[in-house]
Amino acid sequence: MDLDLLGKTAVITGGSMGIGKAIAKQLAFEGMDIVIAARTLGTLELAADEISKETGAKVSYVIVDTGDDLSVREMVRKSLDLLGRVDVLVNCAAMPGGMSAPPELENITNDQFWSDMNIKVLGYLRCAKEVSPIMKQNGWGRIINISGLAARQSGNTVGSMRNVAVVAMTKNLADELGPFGINVTVVHPGATRTEKTPANLARQSKNLGITIDEVEQRMAESNSVKKIISADEIAYIVAFLASPKSVAINGDVIAAGGGTSRDIHY
Repeated sequence: MDLDLLGKTAVITGGSMGIGKAIAKQLAFEGMDIVIAARTLGTLELAADEISKETGAKVSYVIVDTGDDLSVREMVRKSLDLLGRVDVLVNCAAMPGGMSAPPELENITNDQFWSDMNIKVLGYLRCAKEVSPIMKQNGWGRIINISGLAARQSGNTVGSMRNVAVVAMTKNLADELGPFGINVTVVHPGATRTEKTPANLARQSKNLGITIDEVEQRMAESNSVKKIISADEIAYIVAFLASPKSVAINGDVIAAGGGTSRDIHY
């Protein structure tokens, strides 16, 4: 299927590593000019060079702290200068989750809560706020928020709260921006294979006293397809949502964890 993305533009926050980088690469393969944005210059330079060489696309980068209003405003200004317009925003910059056991109630701190919410929830809102006037002027746009299946599961209080908040924000923005041709959606990855997975598997193997293969098998058994979903497979979904052909999906959530748990969502 031709997704009609050739010549369109995208800004991907958190685009230098992991799921964000995979999304940037897939959008570049679809013929889009892209800007990847993150905090660290070195990883941005490496990612932009890799994606450009692999896809042949124009890949630019901008340093941003999505927890800061002025930094986000400057990111969008620079992206507009580099791209000429912004058709698609993918919000993927967030504090990493799943690296260690989440804290129990008595160990949750105000700083931890606000840091998580400021980067992921307010950060996504900041970025949407800055790009929406550009998209309104163009009469078209897509905003795709990468959240997570912790929104549907207990076991991580702050993780669940931040992801639920992203969903609530998305629906509100979709209803407000939909009349201007701007669709806003959420993708919920589950446990996803990225460049950090080998180290995570090794750490769990040591902690649990089992082999790395056994750890990986346990992770794979947690979903219906019995495999760990890769960042590239998340990126395929995002590419469709970025397309004009996704117009029927607005304000809604796409779960992308390979079919986790036995819950029925309707």
